[in-house]
Amino acid sequence: MTQPPVSQGLRRLEKELGVQLIRRTSRGAELTDAGRDLLPRARLLIDDAARFLGEARRLHDGTEVLRWGAVPLAGAGAVAAVAQRLGDVSSGQEMVSGTTVGLVEQVSAGTLDLAIVDAPCVTGALTAGPVVVFRRQVVVPTGHPVTTATRPRLRQLAGLDLCHPPRAANPPAYDQLIDRLRESGLDPHVLPVSSAEHLVAAVAGGGAFGLTADAERLASLDAVRCLPLGRDTTALRLRVVYRESALAEVADVTTAALWKISKASD
Repeated sequence: MTQPPVSQGLRRLEKELGVQLIRRTSRGAELTDAGRDLLPRARLLIDDAARFLGEARRLHDGTEVLRWGAVPLAGAGAVAAVAQRLGDVSSGQEMVSGTTVGLVEQVSAGTLDLAIVDAPCVTGALTAGPVVVFRRQVVVPTGHPVTTATRPRLRQLAGLDLCHPPRAANPPAYDQLIDRLRESGLDPHVLPVSSAEHLVAAVAGGGAFGLTADAERLASLDAVRCLPLGRDTTALRLRVVYRESALAEVADVTTAALWKISKASD
């Protein structure tokens, strides 16, 4: 939207409310006292509108279609196992991939029924299932010295960037991982990545390492190696979040599928 319609809409809103919301200054625009007081309520109204639209979409498309999401960190194996199991309890499903912060917002708004997110995380008013721990392997360049070390350690990866989703994707889990790596003697610079392909490309280039829950899928690649380093330090913790109590049984089915795949890859 261009600036003129925004200004016109704002003036109409201010006229309807009878208060000035924005003050224009030489430095730009800033909220008035009334604007600051009304902003939290405005955000609540927007959230309610999103929930309303989400519920309307569910009614339009039919309640049998299950909409769920998962973080890319979960890996293809876990996502496939969950999708297969959910196919037994729903006549249709739609899956999206996204950050923990984004998925929690979508479940809260009603546009998703449930989501698999990494823990710890802020879930607000959502119901959260138990944490399922996935052991991850460290992905390193094939020629890195740690691949031939007698007793490989995480601290031997010093000098390599860590490929990982940005902190904004889920600040609590991000901070916890960095703290645990530092306790292991490793304080890496983080290279933000958004997909498994991005991670593999960065690691294969020789200047980075990453973490994966899909080590078997990468085993056939010549440019990278997967090593079981710092299993507790690098572990991935997943949980299911949902809003509607009627989805508790589906959430339990999802959690059970996660438990099964986590034990199979342990």
